[in-house]
Amino acid sequence: MRMEIITSRCTRERLAELAAENYGTMIKGVVDVGRSVLVLGGELHADGEALLLVGGSAQDDLWGFNLHMGKDKDARLEFTAFINIRPRQGNRSLEVADPGLRQRMRAIVDALVE
Repeated sequence: MRMEIITSRCTRERLAELAAENYGTMIKGVVDVGRSVLVLGGELHADGEALLLVGGSAQDDLWGFNLHMGKDKDARLEFTAFINIRPRQGNRSLEVADPGLRQRMRAIVDALVE
């Protein structure tokens, strides 16, 4: 499954292509809240995490999500991924618990994904 680092606005057409190559109507993603970039695609969130780490991202800044195509902008993100289990950062479940962090993630995704 193809992954793509997103640093500038991703069009709906590009997003649809990535979705078709991955899970159809859902794309896994990892956002770097420190650098305001993200990875879309891949089989596992850990794949995107690894790609960003190689590119210089800090582990503490990487958080996983699922983007559901065809849903309203407010409902398209699911803040769930195995890479989000981080007890030392206060996140003890798959889901991002901190509303402020969710808001930062959403703002970055909304800025980069049409």
